[in-house]
Amino acid sequence: MADRKRTEVDWQDVRVFLALGRYRSLSAAARALQVNHATIARRLQSLEHSMGEKLVERRPDGYLLTPAGEVALQAATGMEAAAQALTRAEQGQGEALRGLVRVNAPPALAHAFLAAQLARVTMLHPGLDIDLATDLHAISLNRRQADIAVRLGRPADGDLIARPAGRMAFGFYGTRQRCEEIGRGEPPVFISFDEQHSDMPESNWLVQQFPRARFSLRAENQVLQATAARAGAGIALLPHYIGRQVPELQPCALAPLPPAREIFVLTRGQDRHAGPIRAVVQHLLEVFRENRALFAA
Repeated sequence: MADRKRTEVDWQDVRVFLALGRYRSLSAAARALQVNHATIARRLQSLEHSMGEKLVERRPDGYLLTPAGEVALQAATGMEAAAQALTRAEQGQGEALRGLVRVNAPPALAHAFLAAQLARVTMLHPGLDIDLATDLHAISLNRRQADIAVRLGRPADGDLIARPAGRMAFGFYGTRQRCEEIGRGEPPVFISFDEQHSDMPESNWLVQQFPRARFSLRAENQVLQATAARAGAGIALLPHYIGRQVPELQPCALAPLPPAREIFVLTRGQDRHAGPIRAVVQHLLEVFRENRALFAA
């Protein structure tokens, strides 16, 4: 299509392309812009005609940007930022943020902390919708599986902006009876990750430090492990932000403890000017800062 005649680009076509490029879903883009699927398809076709390039390819799992589409998305993001700046200058106030922002985080962090904190974003910005997904293993922002990723440990990815959000420290937690058993010198009985997630750093550390210990129950994430510990199944190695929020659990005097892990909020470099994404990132950094004592040792 490179030899096709180019025509003037329509900004409304660009807005639709931005939404489709970010969310990779016709339904998500239509929901973010509050238009129907036919409008998305028509606007995309119009933009491709104007640019003389094929910008997206439809795949079974969504839409994939072509190389020309990747270049166009970066340019469109800059156009959006400029348009927002002009609107704010004309109105003398901040423009209402609209759209869908997809956040990916580890399951325990999402369930025990982020879900409630991100709910506040939808109240602060009624035009913003949040899609919160969970995964214990890292997902790819560069393949646009999410707009924002909250990760533990410093990332080594390519063109990503990694903002430090704090440190997550750990402790051993159990019922009063289980902790008293530890105090009397009885061997600890542990709760840890299931076989599918046995490669998690905390699971490996626990096996190395207590190679002969019994593991009475294994579960896929630390929220489930805290539930089992609350029921008396054993001692769980938990991030403090989980253990401190379960009234039936108390810290047990057991050592050593693993080192704290760094928390990072990641975004793509090309999204640095995207207003909705930037607003959610700023909110995340603020709530981690406000709750620093909940996570610290």
